[in-house]
Amino acid sequence: MDEIIKRRFSEHVSVVQAAMEHLSEDIAAAAELIIESYRSGGGVFLFGNGGSAADAQHIAGELMGRFLLDRSPMKAQALSTDTSILTCLANDYSYEIIFVRQLQAVARPGDVAMALSTSGDSPNVVAALKYATENGLRTIAITGKGGGKSAEYAEVLLDIPAKGSPGVQNVGMVVYHILCELVEQAWAQME
Repeated sequence: MDEIIKRRFSEHVSVVQAAMEHLSEDIAAAAELIIESYRSGGGVFLFGNGGSAADAQHIAGELMGRFLLDRSPMKAQALSTDTSILTCLANDYSYEIIFVRQLQAVARPGDVAMALSTSGDSPNVVAALKYATENGLRTIAITGKGGGKSAEYAEVLLDIPAKGSPGVQNVGMVVYHILCELVEQAWAQME
């Protein structure tokens, strides 16, 4: 057990270091997209499947609630939280459009569509990014290394240089907490 524990911690530290070197400029660019959207009265719509859906909810909570500062709420919505909408759309249309259809209903040009997918290849995530790109939304994708098919539609790609979903998700949390802090600092200065 001790060997596994030490190996996993060492891997995590290594990926965090690599991510810092690989993603610093892109994290700042992603923060700027979100800040620009908020300045113009827009919002952030987040989506993903499984653990990425949970991460989308986490980010939405940090933005709408609070992260490190007491401040007014920022418009953020995770598109994976309403089971009635998700099952309706999957049943009446297909699982591939569950995020597209919601973006059609609630998002406007200038809003940010933020995708989370460890592979970057989830068909419903890629479809939503494609829709967002074609309809004037700004796009950010948090993925594993290379970004998969999501990379084609991400204005800012935050591709975490990790192997496997656990590594991507562990370091993804560091990445999106930094992103939330940058956005929150800017929001507090706008108030």
